[in-house]
Amino acid sequence: MEIIPKHCQYLPGWLTTTEADNAFKALLEEVNWKCPKIRMFGRWIDQPRLLDWQGDNPLEYRYSGQTLVAQPWHRAADAIRRRLEHTTGIRFNTVLLNYYRDGRDSMGWHSDDEPELGKDPVIASVSLGAARDFAVRGRLQPDEKYKLTLEHGSLLWMKAGFQQHYMHAVPKRAQAAPRINLTFRYII
Repeated sequence: MEIIPKHCQYLPGWLTTTEADNAFKALLEEVNWKCPKIRMFGRWIDQPRLLDWQGDNPLEYRYSGQTLVAQPWHRAADAIRRRLEHTTGIRFNTVLLNYYRDGRDSMGWHSDDEPELGKDPVIASVSLGAARDFAVRGRLQPDEKYKLTLEHGSLLWMKAGFQQHYMHAVPKRAQAAPRINLTFRYII
């Protein structure tokens, strides 16, 4: 069993293999995946993954110099959201879908602490497809480090306090099949 940081809960097998397979296939084939540019080190670059932003209405989300406007919910993402709300007791009104095409796609170190997420955001992350590492380090104590392997159909629940105390990343991996990650949030 992997050791996980405080303010975090990991539920492998939260979706059955069949549920996860069906959601992965539908999202992969039916979502209008985009590759927006982000501002890093003073220049604009393509993000190292594809994404889509969905929600209850055209809510906006700003990060790394870009503004995303929520598209309507895809049926598979909405079904996962409803189950997630039942599991956590928390309402989510948006989801950021990340499509990691292979091991070269990644997510750099960050905390989800944008103002529109509120003072103490809760984020629920559902993984579909290939297993990938989820790296965590303390914000005030960088030597405090964790690594989880997020499996197909798993739920990682980043509870209140997680974003204030930790940064996280999905590092590159030499060999990796496609993966879709859905990060559910509540935008104020």
